[in-house]
Amino acid sequence: MTELTIIAIHGNGGGGFRFERILPFIPAHVQFDAIILSGFAGVPADASLKTLGDYATKIHDIVQASESPVILLGTGIGGSMILEYVQHYASHVAGIILHAPVGTRLDSRRFPWLMSLPGMKALGQYVFSSPITRPIFKRLLFADHTQIPENYLNRFFDEYRRSEAFGQMFDIITANWYDNLQPSSIPTALLWGERERVLSMDHVADYQELLPDNIVRIIPDWDHFPMIEQPEEYAKEVIDLAENLLKKTDVND
Repeated sequence: MTELTIIAIHGNGGGGFRFERILPFIPAHVQFDAIILSGFAGVPADASLKTLGDYATKIHDIVQASESPVILLGTGIGGSMILEYVQHYASHVAGIILHAPVGTRLDSRRFPWLMSLPGMKALGQYVFSSPITRPIFKRLLFADHTQIPENYLNRFFDEYRRSEAFGQMFDIITANWYDNLQPSSIPTALLWGERERVLSMDHVADYQELLPDNIVRIIPDWDHFPMIEQPEEYAKEVIDLAENLLKKTDVND
């Protein structure tokens, strides 16, 4: 019997496959749905999705078709979409888990600035996903990539190559968008890896201000892709946080 539904929203360039390695560790009472948004991982782009609000509405369609209670889990730009989602539909989910989301300090981070230069989004996507450079990025992204199946890693990079919406994310997830977000009282878990190199751990304080009803969980050995490198531990942490959020919701009710 399903007692909890977790809808997982992937980061930029990837799809629901990002969460594939945690599925064997999801208990029977949890329905874990790792969705693929239009424009990602080979799914054709949807021309009607022009803003984060548009993507949030698409996510809401999935939430409404899911069994309650629902917890949203977002990593990277998946977290950005959840931040937008709660601006419109917060009452429809029991809580949110933001795993190193993209949002705060976009005007000071080097990578978004680099992607704003002419031609850099397409070039960056090509270089990152190229078979020639993959051995380099495998070593950069994963502490011990030899422990991850080669066919999984190949698909990981292939999904970047096939992502039609990769560049769009840099255009619609902006400092101005983040600055206009309104605080929300939705029960929130902020999940971070202590070794995270892409999105600094000190970003947590900014999200605590935006989402004051929060739980913070910092995992010492995690980097940017713990769902790939530490799948069993990731599954346990996400489910523990989701169940704690449900308890907070029950108390508030």
